[in-house]
Amino acid sequence: MTLDLSDDMLKDLHWRMVRIRLFEEAAGRLAEANKLPGFLHLYVGQEAVAAGVCAALTDADQITSTHRGHGHLVAKGGNFDKMMAELMGKATGYCKGKGGSMHISDLDLGMLGANGIVGAGAPIAVGAAFTDKYRGQGNVSVSFFGDGATNIGAFHEAANMACALGLPAVFVCENNEYGEFTPRHKTMAITDIVDRAAGYGMPGVMVDGMDVVAVHEAAVHSVARARAGEGPSLIEAKTYRYYNHHGVQNLGLKYRTDEEVEQWKQRDAIAGLEARLADAGVMSAEQAAAVWAEVQAAVDAAIAFAEDSPMPEPDALLVDVYSANAASGEVS
Repeated sequence: MTLDLSDDMLKDLHWRMVRIRLFEEAAGRLAEANKLPGFLHLYVGQEAVAAGVCAALTDADQITSTHRGHGHLVAKGGNFDKMMAELMGKATGYCKGKGGSMHISDLDLGMLGANGIVGAGAPIAVGAAFTDKYRGQGNVSVSFFGDGATNIGAFHEAANMACALGLPAVFVCENNEYGEFTPRHKTMAITDIVDRAAGYGMPGVMVDGMDVVAVHEAAVHSVARARAGEGPSLIEAKTYRYYNHHGVQNLGLKYRTDEEVEQWKQRDAIAGLEARLADAGVMSAEQAAAVWAEVQAAVDAAIAFAEDSPMPEPDALLVDVYSANAASGEVS
């Protein structure tokens, strides 16, 4: 399937990727300066996947994310101020400073949350898809996950249930070839995750995850199929993360060569799209630079907003935190 994308859509895909790149690079610098608490898993390098998929969705469509989840929320339209404040643990953040990097969410945008548990987003997306089908809402639920998550039981159960019930779900595997520090070939016998789709009875497609147009085309097809009631599908996007599993530095763990990283950077999705847009006369180098400058200003403003925001008050510690009293059956 080849789409005839408008100039506006091509510019939109570029804008989404630049937003992800600059937000993540800024977050990485803040983490290195010890200004962000906790772990930080950067999405730099994988921008084409989040941008390509989320550009095919509406605000009412739902997504579930991973520990490497900032890119998904940014691509879905996330607010920089609230995101940066959440990363800093501030009261003005999306989750009032209680969720942090790995649990950030925005229900108004259909972002059901990042998730620190590998593979745990898949069954959540399937639950949302079941709700959509039961209520006849016409929405689609997308689950983002890495190659390592396809080895987790939760993923297999979610995929099986989605297919058995014909749910409006799309499974998006961001195959960056590494589960933390372990290369994919050491944890599974197959090379392509898309081969697993047939085992559940759903179609699967493998795309170049460094080509945002290719990702978007696959997403448009899969989302339309799900929305039409034709059931789930699997997209495997071959991609790569430029930085370490978490943070920026390798922390002394040399598990991939500099040459490998550089080879992937030569295929950078943003640079590739900019070259394509320039050749087509859609966006000049000057216009592209203006996009970068505009987004950078928004990122800088978000950092200032977060730094000026208050920390959560101690008496808010248990607000929005629920626990069940087994004896009384009450929820507090």
